[in-house]
Amino acid sequence: MENFFKLKENNTSVSTEIMAGITTFLAMSYILFVNPAILSQTGMPSQAIFLATLFASAISTLFIGLFANVPYALAPGMGLNAFFTYTVVFSLGFTWQEALSMVFICGLFNILITVTKVRKELIRAIPEFLQHAISAGIGVFIGYIGIKNAGLLQFISDAPNIVSINGGPADATSFPEGVYTVLTNSAIVPELIKFNNPSVFLALLGLAITVILMIRNVKGAILIGILLTSIIAIPMGVTDLSSLNMAENSLGNAFGELGQTFLVIFTPAGLPSLFSDLTRLPIVLMTIFAFSLSDIFDTIGTFIGTGLKTGIFTSQDIQDLENSTGFDSKMDKALFGDAIGTFFGALLGTSNTTTYVESAAGIGAGGRTGLTSISTAVMFLLAMFLAPFLSLVPAAATAPALIIVGILMLASIKEIEWDDFSIAVPSFFTAIFMGLAYSISNGIAAGFITYGLIKLCKGEAKDLHPLMWISIILFLLNYGILAIL
Repeated sequence: MENFFKLKENNTSVSTEIMAGITTFLAMSYILFVNPAILSQTGMPSQAIFLATLFASAISTLFIGLFANVPYALAPGMGLNAFFTYTVVFSLGFTWQEALSMVFICGLFNILITVTKVRKELIRAIPEFLQHAISAGIGVFIGYIGIKNAGLLQFISDAPNIVSINGGPADATSFPEGVYTVLTNSAIVPELIKFNNPSVFLALLGLAITVILMIRNVKGAILIGILLTSIIAIPMGVTDLSSLNMAENSLGNAFGELGQTFLVIFTPAGLPSLFSDLTRLPIVLMTIFAFSLSDIFDTIGTFIGTGLKTGIFTSQDIQDLENSTGFDSKMDKALFGDAIGTFFGALLGTSNTTTYVESAAGIGAGGRTGLTSISTAVMFLLAMFLAPFLSLVPAAATAPALIIVGILMLASIKEIEWDDFSIAVPSFFTAIFMGLAYSISNGIAAGFITYGLIKLCKGEAKDLHPLMWISIILFLLNYGILAIL
């Protein structure tokens, strides 16, 4: 194990890696419940989505750990699952089987651009200051997720500011299946909640516990904080032990439903149906492009933002990436490990699988090698039997971990030359937009586009890497496509 994972070389141990893997799992385990809740609205069977989410996460996380020896975990991406449901199925009118087929093609495309080096060329094209901005931006993003999950914020939107309800008109008055999404304009106002909610008090208590443990340099402080907070949640009444329902989550029922989604893309309702009407081909291609672009830059942003700062990817790794052929470098292997995630997910029956930014929680707990990923993958598999008990780990228990990791990652902001306005502007938009737009890829897009405009204004357009210009154009096209969709 020492020789395979190079634990001593990475200044870690088996116990640290296992604790880090469990920490990552706890930080992202919400996807096992959130993903079925979102995708099942398309008509997909909920328990099948649960198993597809679980297996896609476990397989892809195990692969990246063994193949690339990096501490990252993969799962169906938040945002991408919402795009799958609310845009592709509800707005564009595709069936869920057709939408899965598009995800499958997206997975093949991601593998192609990884094998042909397009993905790694993108990393080489990103200036160093933007890499630091991406790292800091992910800190803002993770911290914001933690604050939101802790329940510290509430958002007010007056009726005139509501744009749509359930993807339909804002003035609708009848909702037979209930209200599942409300879209408002930018007039929505965030504010602190009133501190009268036990869950919020629990999150603040968990944050205090974790901060104290971190200051005292306690090994595994983040994981210990999650577990202690989960235990405290029971007497506080945040977690109700009587809510456990073993029968409802039986494996037999779940595997029976999985047969409805597994390899459904190869049935007449999948790929053949998707391409049966050639008049839809432009929309199909644009949708696949939108899926792929978000997936690619979420992953690149996560690797750069978390890997370079923590030493998981060193300057030597980046140099090896530039000079290597095949999959010789660590970054090459990590990018390929991520690329196959969506491929596996589509076969099983879930939306795009991507590298999770919550991997930073395990990295913050000391994870440095693929053993962390393997531990996370094992936890996903064990979740088949422990699924009812995952509800005992409330969001208020994992929120403090995300806040702490966000604080740690913001350190990269000091590496940016803020006195140079041409650097400060794209750095600001990169970092801030990740949190405010709730998307790593949107933050990268904001930074790329503003940097391109600055280079044009300074007459230095030729100094920008061609792939940066291509990325800027693709981002602009993507936003145009989304506006049309």
